Amino acid sequence: MCKRPGEPKNNDQYLISMQHPPPKMPLRSPYLCRMQILNGKETAQAIKDSLKLEVAQLASRGAPVPHLVAILVGNNGASETYVASKVKACHEVGFKSTLIRLEEETSELKLLEIIRGLNIDPDVDGILVQLPLPAHISAEEVINTIDCNKDVDGFHPNNVGRMVLGQPTFVPATPYGIMLMLEHYKVETRGKHAVVIGRSNIVGRPMSILLSGSSNPGNCTVTICHSSTKNLEEICQSADIIVAALGRPGFVKADMVKEGAVVIDVGITRVDDPTKKSGYRISGDVDFTDVAPKCSFITPVPGGVGPMTIAALMKNTFRACAMKHYD
Repeated sequence: MCKRPGEPKNNDQYLISMQHPPPKMPLRSPYLCRMQILNGKETAQAIKDSLKLEVAQLASRGAPVPHLVAILVGNNGASETYVASKVKACHEVGFKSTLIRLEEETSELKLLEIIRGLNIDPDVDGILVQLPLPAHISAEEVINTIDCNKDVDGFHPNNVGRMVLGQPTFVPATPYGIMLMLEHYKVETRGKHAVVIGRSNIVGRPMSILLSGSSNPGNCTVTICHSSTKNLEEICQSADIIVAALGRPGFVKADMVKEGAVVIDVGITRVDDPTKKSGYRISGDVDFTDVAPKCSFITPVPGGVGPMTIAALMKNTFRACAMKHYD
């Protein structure tokens, strides 16, 4: 039976407050709104700096420090990059980290056996299995096998259920990171109309739950839009907050966004670009150049939601360690 994860002592806030004066942006006609970038790199660094201090204090007392184990199956290029970022972040804040690499042909039975071993290993605090997995392995079966008290990705049904009920739990890292960013910049959400474009279990659905919850940030009236939504443009035009998480580069255009809106761009897609040395550029789901001048706040891509996802994962891992050893 999984116990209810709680916040570690002295760490019950999303983020230790750290003021960042808004950048002085020139007003751009015809819009009268002053746009501020939601800088994910700076906000994530503030979170990691805070965690690094707490971990150093634990280590100085000889107490256990958080240990995250990541499992990578196959050699997907994007997955390699994401896992490397997570391992790097662990080292930066002083966590222990272990990367288990498995061949593409690894059986589901073998992967589940490894996970069960990690579940009972007292030295391991957090377990994540990098998605997507090869077609012959069921992601659902893998997620259900991870001990929910070590499920720092926040995908286990027990943790999803707690999130829906508003109970303390591990929240999926990308939505959690967005909430941390909104709090960090003191973005007003109470009573606002939030439109979430995308209904995935990793971002869209949990994002809608968090924004509609009674916490701060939160207390929004939320509309979820997807491929079957009619009049999507009109719905977006009424939004105070737009979260774009559908994986279609440049989908959100300026005529879909009202003046003064807050726009969160979760998309990150490689788009062919012969002018770049790499042959591609990274694009979000929002047409940033045209949309940004209309916004009060907007996230860039890259440098917005991506770093916050990693920072949120670190916070979940710290919480897993704290609730096992210190609560």
